[in-house]
Amino acid sequence: MRAARLIKMVLLLQSRPSMTAAELAGELEVSERTVTRDAQALSEAGVPVYAERGRAGGYRLIGGYRTRLTGLARGEAEALFLSGVPGALREMGLQDAASAAHLKVSAALLPSLRDASRTAAQRFHLDAPNWFREPGTPELLPAVADAVWDDRPVAARYRRGQDEVVRELEPYGLVLKAGVWYLCARVAGAGSGAEDGGPGGPYRMYRVYRIDRFTAVAAGGERFARDEDFDLPAFWAERAEQFARSILRSEVVVRLSERGVRALPYAVDATSAREALSAAGAPDADGWVTVTLPVESEEVAHTQLTGLGPEVEVLAPGGLRERFARSARRLAGLYADADPVGT
Repeated sequence: MRAARLIKMVLLLQSRPSMTAAELAGELEVSERTVTRDAQALSEAGVPVYAERGRAGGYRLIGGYRTRLTGLARGEAEALFLSGVPGALREMGLQDAASAAHLKVSAALLPSLRDASRTAAQRFHLDAPNWFREPGTPELLPAVADAVWDDRPVAARYRRGQDEVVRELEPYGLVLKAGVWYLCARVAGAGSGAEDGGPGGPYRMYRVYRIDRFTAVAAGGERFARDEDFDLPAFWAERAEQFARSILRSEVVVRLSERGVRALPYAVDATSAREALSAAGAPDADGWVTVTLPVESEEVAHTQLTGLGPEVEVLAPGGLRERFARSARRLAGLYADADPVGT
C-alpha cells in the first residue's frame, strides 16, 4: 500500500512544477505528516525530492528527474478511455485505476502539454442522470463490472415482477442510460427469440438486464469465449428502438393546433411523433392537423397529452376523449370563480 502511494507521489511531483504538503495530502488521502515521512523515504531511496520551506514552499523534483514508471497496466489503460465519465468510473469501482492512468499519462507528457487534462475538464463534463431524479448506485454494479472486464460468466438472481429467476450469463457490456445501469449479456443455452420480447437476428441470444434488479451475482473462475463480432453500441441501439416501439401498443387520433404540432415531440416519444406528423394530411380550415399517434396506453396518453393543454383535441378512442372531457369539467369547476382580471 505504501509503495503504491510513494509511486503516486513521485508521479504527482513529476506532472507539476511543485506541490504543497496540503495538496499532496489531499491527493494521496493521508496527513501532511505522512507526506513529510514519505518525502524523506523517497529522498533516502535516491529520488531527488526537494522541500522548500516557508509560506510559498512545497515539494518538487530537482535535476530534471523523471521516473520510468509510466507504463500503463491493462486496467489503467481501459479505465483511461472512460475518464470523461467520472461518475460512472466511481460507481463501477474504477476510480483508482483511472486516477493512476491519468497521473502516468500526465507524467509522460511534455511540460507544455501537462495542463491538457485540466483544460479539457474545464470545458466538458458529462452529467448522465435525468433531471429531478436522485441517482443511485446499484449495490452489485462493481461485481458485475468486474465480470464484464474479465469476461467471466456469472450466476445471477434477477427480479422479474414479483418473482426471482436464476440465470447463467456471459456479461458482454454495461450501458448507462439516463442514470440507469443495464447489463447486456448472452444467456448460455438460450434458444431463438428473446425472453424480453426481442426478435431473432444476430443478437437473438443476447438479453438486457437492469443492474438494480439483480439480487445476487457470483462470478465463475473460467473465462468465456467472447464473440468478437459483438458490437455493443449497435446492439444497444437496436434493442432501444425495439423497446420504444414494443410499448406503443395503442393508437389515438388527435387534432393539433400549430403550436401543438411544435410541442408534440416534447410530450410523447419524439420518433413516433415525427413519424405520425409526417404521415398526417394537410391542415383543416382552422389550421389544425389530424394525427394518428401510437401510444403506450390510454392512461399514459392522457398524462402525456394533458401537457399540451388546449392545443390538442382527442378525437378517438371515445374512452380517452371522455377522460379529457372529465378533466376539462373539473378544471372549469376549479377556476369558475376566478377573477379574469386578477388582483
